Amino acid sequence: MSDTITITQTGYEELQQELLELKTVAMPKVIERISNAREQGDLSENADYHSARDERDILQARVNEIEEILAKAEVTAVKTTSSVSLGSKVTLEIVGKGKKITYQMSGEYESNPTEGKISIQSPVGKALFKKSKGDKVEVETPAGKITYKILEIK
Repeated sequence: MSDTITITQTGYEELQQELLELKTVAMPKVIERISNAREQGDLSENADYHSARDERDILQARVNEIEEILAKAEVTAVKTTSSVSLGSKVTLEIVGKGKKITYQMSGEYESNPTEGKISIQSPVGKALFKKSKGDKVEVETPAGKITYKILEIK
């Protein structure tokens, strides 16, 4: 990871909430599972014990990852609605199809395309960055070139 990680205030707060949930809910549950499995005796053939330990390791890795992101986070607020920037909510029209979509521009560690959050590092994010309402951008995708027109920036 680089020295700083750019993130929105919302993304920062969501990561803080996930970290709290992992430490206060998920981790205690898995530790209890490990404890209960230990009480069953022979650990070498205890599938629940091994499964719980694997889950604990995965949870701990996520805790470590979030703590590192938060430690390196540089929270950036939306500064303008005149051009696309981190945190902007951008409504686009797919030129030629008339279909409208809205994306929230986010940092790479908070992007979630299924929730409409795209990274400013993604091909679409890079194409939109610093563009203004009315601008058209062309993006090379696996399905071919797509042209977007920026309808609104919030």
